[in-house]
Amino acid sequence: MSLASESEVLTKEKLIQFLEESEEAFLTLWEESIIIHEEDIYKENVTQNGYQMYMLIKRSITQSVLDEEVKELAYKVAKERALSNSNIGEFVYNVNLGRSAVIKYVTKSGITIKDLQPIIDNINEQFDRFCYHAVTRYTELKDLDLKEKVVFINQSHKDRLSLLGQMSSSFVHEFRNPLTAVIGFIKLLKMENPSLKYMETIEHELDQLKFRITQFLHASRLEIVDKHQEEIKMEDLFNEILSFLYPSIVDGDVDVKTNIDSTCKIIAVKDEVKQVLVNIILNSIDALKHRSSNRQLAISCENKQESIVFTITNNGPEIPVEMKEAIFEPFYTTKSLGTGIGLYVCKTLIEKHKGLINCESNQESTSFIIRLPMV
Repeated sequence: MSLASESEVLTKEKLIQFLEESEEAFLTLWEESIIIHEEDIYKENVTQNGYQMYMLIKRSITQSVLDEEVKELAYKVAKERALSNSNIGEFVYNVNLGRSAVIKYVTKSGITIKDLQPIIDNINEQFDRFCYHAVTRYTELKDLDLKEKVVFINQSHKDRLSLLGQMSSSFVHEFRNPLTAVIGFIKLLKMENPSLKYMETIEHELDQLKFRITQFLHASRLEIVDKHQEEIKMEDLFNEILSFLYPSIVDGDVDVKTNIDSTCKIIAVKDEVKQVLVNIILNSIDALKHRSSNRQLAISCENKQESIVFTITNNGPEIPVEMKEAIFEPFYTTKSLGTGIGLYVCKTLIEKHKGLINCESNQESTSFIIRLPMV
């Protein structure tokens, strides 16, 4: 054995002896400094794990320690930290306290810094490996837990939609038939008594109620039979919609401007496209109520790249970025009395017609843009 290697062996043996003599003081220092919460279900394991790591470090001074040994302990600790729902920052803090305590006692051994430097480098390497494996595994376990929760939430969401379907079925059968009868009798009264007061208002409100019921039908997927598609001239459809919504436009004191290309035509289910446009225009009118004056609503329809593009723009409040995608999800609403199914139904119907719908919003205006295939 060379003098250099014999000197290294003696240095390591001296250091091991010193650490064993100082072990109780070292571990007490570490235990008094680390963070352990009373509610931690694995709090008893924290000190045990720390001691096992210390034993690996001590062994690494005189012989090599396999990465698999470090990884095995790191994975065990990561699983306990994940199950106890503890903060990963606290775990790293506790590990680094252990690192500092070991190096502090190593430097008190009386061995020169020059002789200690390779040993200290080795100690740091072992702690770095342990931290890397533990944090990586902790992250994997947390990601897996998050994915499982997302699956659970999605399943709960489907169950909620199924329940909505059952409720809607009962609601429709018990309410839609008498509503249709009332609407029919109102039309007869209007024909027989054209000068009778308030008939226009009653008829409009009943039509609105019928429209909301239709929304629930689409949300619950009860109407699964494909309806008849036909060629729709968009200029005529918008004139029909604006006539239907005239009372709401006047009541909201909204200035409506239209720019409808007379050549725009689509093949679609007319009632469904009408439902989408009515819902978005009504939402725009509601949004404009936040303004005290100068309520502007612009509606355009044009041919663009083999598509018909509708743009409905209002100068109401901005929709925040984080809300722009969520507004198309079922049950998401910012209205105190909203159902959160209106825009979800719109998206469903547009996609059924092989189209796209999206929202763009800034401080000046909010636009809903719909693309449908051209005839």
